[in-house]
Amino acid sequence: MARRKARPNILFVTCDQWRGDALGVAGNRLIQTPNVDRLAGEGTVFLRHFANAAPCAPARACIYTGLYQMNNRVCRNGTPLDDRHDNIARAARRAGYDPTLFGYTDVAPDPRRHDANDPALKGYEGILPGFSVGQLLPEHQRQWLAWLAAQGIDVSMGSPDIHRPANGRKAIDASPPVYSADQTETAFMTDAFMRWHGAQEGGWFAHLSFIRPHPPFAVPAPYNTMYDPNDCGGFARAAAPKIEAKVHPFVAAELQRTKTGKFLPGRKGKVRDLTDADFRQIKALYYGMISEVDAQLGRLFEHLKATGQWDDTIVILTGDHAELMGDHFSLGKGGYFDGSYHVPLVIRDPRRKARGAGVTLFTEAVDLFPTLLDLMNLPDQPWLDGKSLLPFLDGKMPADWRRHAHFEFDFRVSPGTSSRKMQAPPRSANLGVLRGERYKLVHFAAAPSLLFDLQTDPFETVDRSRDPDCRDIHVEMLEQLLSWRATHLDQSLALGELTQDGPVGPFAPLPGA
Repeated sequence: MARRKARPNILFVTCDQWRGDALGVAGNRLIQTPNVDRLAGEGTVFLRHFANAAPCAPARACIYTGLYQMNNRVCRNGTPLDDRHDNIARAARRAGYDPTLFGYTDVAPDPRRHDANDPALKGYEGILPGFSVGQLLPEHQRQWLAWLAAQGIDVSMGSPDIHRPANGRKAIDASPPVYSADQTETAFMTDAFMRWHGAQEGGWFAHLSFIRPHPPFAVPAPYNTMYDPNDCGGFARAAAPKIEAKVHPFVAAELQRTKTGKFLPGRKGKVRDLTDADFRQIKALYYGMISEVDAQLGRLFEHLKATGQWDDTIVILTGDHAELMGDHFSLGKGGYFDGSYHVPLVIRDPRRKARGAGVTLFTEAVDLFPTLLDLMNLPDQPWLDGKSLLPFLDGKMPADWRRHAHFEFDFRVSPGTSSRKMQAPPRSANLGVLRGERYKLVHFAAAPSLLFDLQTDPFETVDRSRDPDCRDIHVEMLEQLLSWRATHLDQSLALGELTQDGPVGPFAPLPGA
């Protein structure tokens, strides 16, 4: 066993679009995730962990800043992240690390910090301030494509077409892409990390941001046929898309606009029109993509063991947001359904005993930053919205822990999207969710709210908000949501004051101040 270092290594892994129920340790008896399951057995698994926003940039802003969307104000991919906010990379630097990124963070930089002609302002795939870069992998994936080309793979079609079936088939089936299981984006990023890791002497901080199982839904052998589509049923939805659409105008608009080609390049039509067999096949591919990621994680973990650093390395594994995967006749993320926000979270700290049974209280993406502050022995930041998960790692039950999960979705994006179809003005095109043990409230700024009884309606298809028998529950949850918003208004300066003796109380620091 390697000698313990005063400052542990930290490996922070995010996997894009991984559902929280698509994990063996979470009770899924079909999916094969042996390496993550073993990681959970050595640490703590959080079984009711929720993203706080979607899509990628808003979800990651909550993770990186520890602030809810209503405070970090990253509403969509491309919304700049206010540079006044602290984040996990800046904190890691204060703790003496050189935090290094492998993948992407989807952070649009604050334009007030740049010249108007700065190329950094021409896209949303910027790097979270504070990170060094070990290997970048933005949406165009040119770095990975160049790696494939060096191995003799024809990459002239570019991305995302590289993910089309190599045999040219347009049917939705298990036809694999042109690259092999040793040539996936996950393998490329794992190789990059291991090369970088070989030059480290310990006391390192790495953020591996894997793109998979984000669509396009394609995976090479043997993962493309690992799961039988006939075993991949069990969708949370109404009997038909037209019945689903009647639940709320937002749902109707989403079903109307979402196209299949976004998830399967080259395919025509709308997602709502896919057959049950299509959805089952896509789910089989999605599960295969997760097993491929799990295999690469196992390879990475074995590397850390072989180099004698496993027992000095804290591992945090989570997803940025989840994937509807056929629920509600939909694919992708967003809206208010649990399938978009329930994500995995496993934390293994070798300095602590494995906890065994999973944590079933509600935890959230905003909890990761304060947890990292604790793990790096940095002062807490009382203005953050999240709470440290350290007590759970020590087997303790925190006092007054939250009784609901909270998430938000802003759908103001562009013409042709749900905000336009619902005739909602941009500033009102948003929703907030209060998800409790039994009841779930969805509040729209410019549309009727929804109330679901998850005990009798786990698929979220029957709105009870106008049911007289649920009137008191509806009012109570609206009050709780209002209290949540009032409690979590921006606290960065509100916790202190200026007095005759100078500033008193905690204030969020400005970067560089």
